[in-house]
This record gives sequence, structure tokens and C-alpha cells, in this order.
Amino acid sequence: MKNQNQPGLKSYSPYSKTEENCFIEGDSGLIYSGVRIENISFPLTISAVQAAVCSCLANGDKPVKLFQQKPFSDLSDYWKKLFGLEINRDCPPYGHFFNPIISSPDDIKKALNDLCRKAVTIHSGFPVSALLFTSEGWVAGVNVEVASWSLGLCAERVAISRAFSAGYSTFKELHVYAPKSEFCSPCGACRQVMNECMPGKTVVLHHQNQTLTRHFTEHLLPYGFSSDILKNT
Repeated sequence: MKNQNQPGLKSYSPYSKTEENCFIEGDSGLIYSGVRIENISFPLTISAVQAAVCSCLANGDKPVKLFQQKPFSDLSDYWKKLFGLEINRDCPPYGHFFNPIISSPDDIKKALNDLCRKAVTIHSGFPVSALLFTSEGWVAGVNVEVASWSLGLCAERVAISRAFSAGYSTFKELHVYAPKSEFCSPCGACRQVMNECMPGKTVVLHHQNQTLTRHFTEHLLPYGFSSDILKNT
């Protein structure tokens, strides 16, 4: 039986047309959804398990169970070994699902600063927070680092993957803050993902000196690569 609160899972997969989704149950009992989020720069594609695990960790929770009905070549074994995940391929989970939508912040800068406490920075000690304004409300994200550097996600991509995994795909604005950086600036990978997932939208960077700057996604990645030829039509 499907829980009535279970999100409708729909991958963003314009290139492969591959539907991939999963659920992670946290030690708290909360269930986190994840979907495949492809990128025209293929190595930046976020697998369903990566999205769900990082969402769980970004909430201060620990992954304990993976629900995924099909075996995918998405490093599931890596996540299984890293957290000792119990794997269930027979039935979907039933329980309380994590809702990524948060209350509208009265003070965005304060909300970003408070959110940084949830960052998982086992390697860098460099917290980053993000607030993504979607058609359904605000979605929060923090950077998540795991044992393998390349499999963690920046705050911007945690927020974007949480939104997609909850069924939200209309993004209006993204706010980013890095308290230890004098000038807040997204990494190249995040710029590529933002350029594809929220083209023509605004990214607001909050800096240490209490100033902010506004940028269109295409200005953060000038001459960014895009091509309809790669889409599997």
C-alpha cells in the first residue's frame, strides 16, 4: 500500500529517459525520497540514492535502510557499505515522509546562517547553506561531505535535488551563503546544474560583509554548454 504522503517520484532524465527513484529511511524513522537528476555534463548527474542519502544527512539524520525496487549501477553498493544500509527491493516504505518545504523565512540571511549548523563538513569544515524558492515554497539545502569527496553534494545541489525528489520542478530564485568565505561564489559544478535546472533565474549570493549580489544563472556560466542533440527523443 502506498502512503498517501508519499511524493510522486519523477526523474529529471531528458537524455536517457531512465526513471530511477528510491527511498532512504533514516535512523529517526523519517523517509527521504530521491530521484535521478541528469545533467548535460553527464558526470554531474545525481543518482536517486545519492539524492536521498544527502537529503537524509543534511537533516542531521543517519541512513539505515534503502528501498529501491530495481538494481541500478549507481554505486548503491558504496552507500550500502558506507552506512551499513539494509536493502529492501520488494516493497515501498510506509511511514512519515520528509517534507523539504520550510516556512517562508522572515529574514533570509538569518535563516541561511542558522541553516549552516546542519552542514556536514567532515573534510573541509566549510559550511554552505542554500534556500531555493520553488512554486510550492522554500526548500533548504546544506553542503554534505562523505568519505568519497566526489559523491557529496554542495548546498545548492542538495536543495535542487530535494525539490525534484518531492515533485517540484519550477524554481524561481536561489539564495546561497558561505559564512567562512569573504565573497560567496558557487562552484563550477553547481553553476552547471543551476544553468540547466533553473535557466534565466536569479541566484542571490550573500557575502560575509552583509552585502549581497544578484546574478542570472547564465551569467554565472558564460558560454555554458547546451544542446538538444543530446536528448534522447
